Amino acid sequence: MKKAVVLVSGGLDSAVALYLAKSQGFEVYALSFDYGQRHARELDCARATALQAGAKDHQVVSLMLSNWGGSSLTDKSMALEDGDVTRTDIPVTYVPARNMVFLSVAASYAEALGAQDIFLGVSQVDYSGYVDCRAEFIEAMEAAINKGTVMGAEKGLPITVHAPFIHKTKAEEIVLGNQLGVNFANTWSCYRGEAKPCGTCDSCLLRAKAFAEAGCADPSLSL
Repeated sequence: MKKAVVLVSGGLDSAVALYLAKSQGFEVYALSFDYGQRHARELDCARATALQAGAKDHQVVSLMLSNWGGSSLTDKSMALEDGDVTRTDIPVTYVPARNMVFLSVAASYAEALGAQDIFLGVSQVDYSGYVDCRAEFIEAMEAAINKGTVMGAEKGLPITVHAPFIHKTKAEEIVLGNQLGVNFANTWSCYRGEAKPCGTCDSCLLRAKAFAEAGCADPSLSL
């Protein structure tokens, strides 16, 4: 069975990506990060999703991007803004080079496993203005990974970075997730780690819009 490393954040995008990789016949290895984010709710959801999906292994890597901050998700002295889904500027929740760092670690894990496939759930359609959720970035990272690994550069075993939702909306992801059996109650999108989603941050607004467009209720709101 082919192996795939799947970045699993605890959010709905990565949960669907994990189930999609498994449906395509991959033995899935989940990879999550404790990067100094404001709360642990998303990591709890990542663990639950990896377990339910039957991941072969789930690595949680501690990598403290909070040491230098630069984002309201990793620096508690910065205020979390309420959301605006029409914004065009870069929000304060952008974590500097986060997906670049995560994909670099994923490449190391994949090469150690002998896996030629990495999955992540980014989309450039429904996103909060993050530059590391765009197709050109994914393509550039895949090229860099294959220049900087023995598998890609010397053995003729290139690593493919799959971003299956890069041109899809979150609503389309939810429809697919329901078909694949994703338990969306085990996903967390809110930037605030309170008992219930705040309903006002960018991520909550995008999630609410997506579930409405998909024509189904968000199970996380009824817990």
